[in-house]
Amino acid sequence: MKIVEKISGFAGRTFSFWVIAIAIIAYLFPGSFKWIGAYIVPLLGIVMFGMGLTLSASDFKEVFKRPKDVAIGVAGHFIIMPLLAFLLSIGLHLPSEVAVGVILVGCCPSGTSSNVMVFLARGNVALAVAIASVSTVLAPIITPLLILLFASKWVDISIGGLFLSIVQVVIIPLVLGFLIKKFFGKQAAAGVKALPLVSVTAIVLIVSAVVAGSQEQIAKTGLLIFAVVVLHNILGFCLGFLFARAMGMDLSKQKAVSMEVGMQNSGLGVAIASAHFSPLAAVPSAIFSVWHNISGSLLAFVYSRMKEQKAGNHQKKSA
Repeated sequence: MKIVEKISGFAGRTFSFWVIAIAIIAYLFPGSFKWIGAYIVPLLGIVMFGMGLTLSASDFKEVFKRPKDVAIGVAGHFIIMPLLAFLLSIGLHLPSEVAVGVILVGCCPSGTSSNVMVFLARGNVALAVAIASVSTVLAPIITPLLILLFASKWVDISIGGLFLSIVQVVIIPLVLGFLIKKFFGKQAAAGVKALPLVSVTAIVLIVSAVVAGSQEQIAKTGLLIFAVVVLHNILGFCLGFLFARAMGMDLSKQKAVSMEVGMQNSGLGVAIASAHFSPLAAVPSAIFSVWHNISGSLLAFVYSRMKEQKAGNHQKKSA
């Protein structure tokens, strides 16, 4: 088991490399990866099941300890990212399928790796976990409504279909993982050690399927999509940080809200796009899944060196 744990840890640390590598290979040899497209939904279900194995009742206790902080984080996430996606789509006159894809990723709940980034950033991890958990639980209701609000300009939206997809892909695996951890704690604890390896493998396969299925469209619009995804993500981090500061939060909470706002469950965006829209609409989510782990790591490094200003120092500078 120790060998599996070491391999799993290595896979988690080198996640971005594997995703980038497989994306390039799938782009060059799409025929070898297109068949994986039929398995995108169950692969994401595996990732969410793994997330469920890491959840506990204490993660949700934070909601009752500091409901205002959690509400600010969740509201910031579901307001800033969808609105940014819509404004970028309008302002940059994105093609309809690309616009839908950018909005899809903007309407998803917090990303599964955001909590790790908050820990590396020396932010408030308990708050980050609570925000991610609540946004994920609310996703079946909030995400379809946001997609209807912002994407209906480009495409017809089925609220019922989106709701069922998110329940099947996110909520059911999440709840199953949570229950298994609760009733089979020892076995679940052993399984968690292999989670990074399983999650990385699943996400790598998802990205390869999306890239292979959209190879021709990526050749035409790939640079545009990459630029929009980078801009969307960076603006999300910045506005999340400023939003938390405007709400009077301390620095550790500002870091947590910034990460939770800027990082999306892009795998869900891929699954929704694949099931309800088009392969090209899944590309922004696939690129986001690579990019936000790179940008999140870099931002965590910057944040980890930021310290709260002491009142005394601030007063001296003011004087």
